[in-house]
Amino acid sequence: MPFSQLGLSPYVLPALQQALQQAGYLAPTPIQQQAVPLLLKGRDVVALAPTGSGKTAAYVLPALQRFFMATPRKPRVLAQLILVPTRELALQVSDVFTTLGRELPRRPHLVCAVGGVSINPQMMSLRGGADIVVATPGRLLDLLAHNALSLKQVQLLVLDEADRLLELGFGDELRQILAELPVKRQIALFSATFAADIEALAAAGLHEPQRLEIGEQSAPDIEQRVIHVDSARRAELLLSLLEDPQWQQVLVFVGSIRDGDRLASQLRKADINAQALHGELSQGRRFRMLQDFKDGEVRVLVATDLAARGIDITRLPVVVNYDLPRAPADYLHRIGRTGRAGEKGLAVSFVDSAAMPHWRLICKRHGLDSATEVLEGFEPTQAAPAASVVADDNGGIKGRRPSKKDRARAAAAEKAGS
Repeated sequence: MPFSQLGLSPYVLPALQQALQQAGYLAPTPIQQQAVPLLLKGRDVVALAPTGSGKTAAYVLPALQRFFMATPRKPRVLAQLILVPTRELALQVSDVFTTLGRELPRRPHLVCAVGGVSINPQMMSLRGGADIVVATPGRLLDLLAHNALSLKQVQLLVLDEADRLLELGFGDELRQILAELPVKRQIALFSATFAADIEALAAAGLHEPQRLEIGEQSAPDIEQRVIHVDSARRAELLLSLLEDPQWQQVLVFVGSIRDGDRLASQLRKADINAQALHGELSQGRRFRMLQDFKDGEVRVLVATDLAARGIDITRLPVVVNYDLPRAPADYLHRIGRTGRAGEKGLAVSFVDSAAMPHWRLICKRHGLDSATEVLEGFEPTQAAPAASVVADDNGGIKGRRPSKKDRARAAAAEKAGS
């Protein structure tokens, strides 16, 4: 099915098709095929859509048409609101709006409102109004408290990654925001799961929603390698692997900000363009770093889990788990950064002897083969614990207790699997 059959207006279709082609969108994905026509008709939608399914464009296209077909008003009136759980995802969504709307004769004034940075520039951007706001819930409520915007005329609300919004504790904020909306409004809720809290949110805020369920159409083509190596030699091993000409762009996951800074510094000393992405950087620097990585100017991006949630690069060839994720559920999220949109991907995990029980726990949770390989010249000096060792709730990582967020994520994973 081509994009021309999704029900888009002939007034905007040529411009949108041109932008889609320039951005590499060849044909609509299943979620786009199902959600776009419904949203164009004004229906409320609850969609189960996995990462990488094309859900962002599924609501951006109808949103751009809604903007273009509306009568221009001065001052501008906020008509469309997109809520997301993280700053990085907000930047990614804003980028999709800019990319797909670039050929429209009249483009929306979009404001990206996120926490972690000064609120003043965002308030300045909202002077004179905004057509579309992409925001995290906390910062949106801050702007409402400053009377910087009003939700009284919002026509479309999108809750992207609704399960993560609730998982991160934004339930009360979402209820406050829903209470600010006009009675007559359209809501689209995208989630990776239909857990009980998502069902309750949909029942409270949506009107006769159309339910969509888009599973994985095919397993992503990701080769998974797991290398048993001593912790002290991981950086040396990574440098050796980076000699492969196929490793032109690599996303490396680490367990802490300190580890990320240290590893990026080691790589730069070896003349490899590497940067560390984490929450202690300014929002502007994080945005520039992500853009440089997407543009290929940064070869290796070393990131913590939270900082990497908004990274969406279609042709990212390699992901490396320098440290295993503390929450087993995050393993698939990490390796899913590669092998997207039909491309082949490679995921490499480094596992030392102390982390071996945690690796077995990850394998058990996801039905993976727990076998590891040893590379010549990097043979581990410590033997791995016997397979009979049972990992505890900490995943077998000595000295690490699960944080409140870890426990919440584990509970959410258990709920989703029950």
